[in-house]
Amino acid sequence: MKSEKLGLNTICTHIGEVKDEQFKGAVSPLFMSSSYAYEDVEVKRYPRYFNTPNQEALCRKIARLEKCEAGLIFGSGMAAVSTAMLAFLHKGDHVVLPQTLYGGTYNFVVEEFHKFGIEYSFAEGFSEADFSEKIQKNTKVLFVETPSNPLMRITDLEMISKLAKRHGLITMIDNTFASPVNQTPADFGIDIMIHSATKYMGGHSDILAGAVAGSEEHIKKIWNLAKNLGGSLSDYTVWLLERSMKTMVLRVRAQNENAKKMAKWLDGHPLVEKVYYPGLKTHPDHGLAKKQMSGYTGMLSFEINESLNVDEFLKGLKMIKPSMSLAGVESTILSPAKTSHALLSAEERKRQNISDGLLRFSVGIEETEDIIADLEGTFEKVSKKNLV
Repeated sequence: MKSEKLGLNTICTHIGEVKDEQFKGAVSPLFMSSSYAYEDVEVKRYPRYFNTPNQEALCRKIARLEKCEAGLIFGSGMAAVSTAMLAFLHKGDHVVLPQTLYGGTYNFVVEEFHKFGIEYSFAEGFSEADFSEKIQKNTKVLFVETPSNPLMRITDLEMISKLAKRHGLITMIDNTFASPVNQTPADFGIDIMIHSATKYMGGHSDILAGAVAGSEEHIKKIWNLAKNLGGSLSDYTVWLLERSMKTMVLRVRAQNENAKKMAKWLDGHPLVEKVYYPGLKTHPDHGLAKKQMSGYTGMLSFEINESLNVDEFLKGLKMIKPSMSLAGVESTILSPAKTSHALLSAEERKRQNISDGLLRFSVGIEETEDIIADLEGTFEKVSKKNLV
C-alpha cells in the first residue's frame, strides 16, 4: 500500500499494521517483550530506542497521516512537546511562541527553559508582524498551536512557514486540536507536527501518549535526544493506540458535525456571553480556518453569564462529564482556569482572555438532541436557583 492516493480511512485502518505471519490474524499482534536478540539481526531492538515492532509500525501510520517521512511516539503529549523543542534548542538559543498557548506547554517554557539557558518570547497576537517583531538573531524555532487551547484562535500556517524560512528557523506546531483529519500542516511547509495522542488519536479517554512527525532528518535529531530522556511508550499502549486510530476519521468527522451544531445553539442562548468556534462565521479567524482546515474540530469554548455559578453549572450536568482532558467519544467539559491553565497566574490568564466563566467543551459523538437537553436543563436549573 504505497500509493499516495489512499484515503484517510484506508490509511488509518491498514497503514502501520504489524503482520501476523504465524496465525494470519486480522489485527496487529502485540509484542510485549522488553528484551530482543542483538546478534544476527538487522535491528537491535529495545523499547527505549522506539524501535520495537509495534512502535515502528505505529510511527509509520502517524507519519503517513501527517504526510511526513517519519514519526515518533512518546509517553505523553508533553513528552513529545518537550523533547521536540529541546532537540532544536540549546544554551543561548531563542524560541518564539504564541501568547495563547496550552497551559502545560506555557508552564514548561517559563519554568524550565531558564535552567537550560534558553530564551523565549511570546507573540502578543497572531499576525505576521506579531511573530516577526519577536524574532532575534539567536532565534532557532517558531512554535505555534492552532487551533489554540482554549480560545480556538487560528494561526496562518503558510505565513508562519514563509516567515520561518526567511529567517532560517525550524517550525513546530501542536496539531492536537485539529488532528490530521482536519489539518495537515506539512501542506503549508511546517517542519514538525506534534500531538497529544491521548486526544483525537486515542479518542476513548483510556490511554496517555504523544506523537511527533516530520522529515527523516528532523525525526532522527529528535530521536537522538528522546532515547536519552527515556519518554518511550509501552507496547501495550502502542497497540491500543493503533487500534483506536483505525476509527479516528469516523470519530473526528462525527465530532466536527456535532460541535458545529452545538456552537450555533450555544451562540443563540441568552445565558451564553460568547462562543469560541472557528466554524462560526462570527469567529475572527473563520476565513482562515476555512482555507487551511478541512473540518473545524470537535472542540469549542463558551463563556456563561456572570450571574451563573460555574461550579454549580458543571455539577448540574447529567450526561456531559466535567472531566480533565478532551477528544473522547463522550462529551466532556471543564473550566480552563481550574485545570489546563491553572498553573498560570490570574494575571497571565487575564492577559490570555481566559475568564473564570470560560468553559472548554469537547463535543462527543452522542446525538446532539441529547447534548442540548443536558445543557438546557442545567441552564434552567442553575438560573432558577440564582433567582431564589
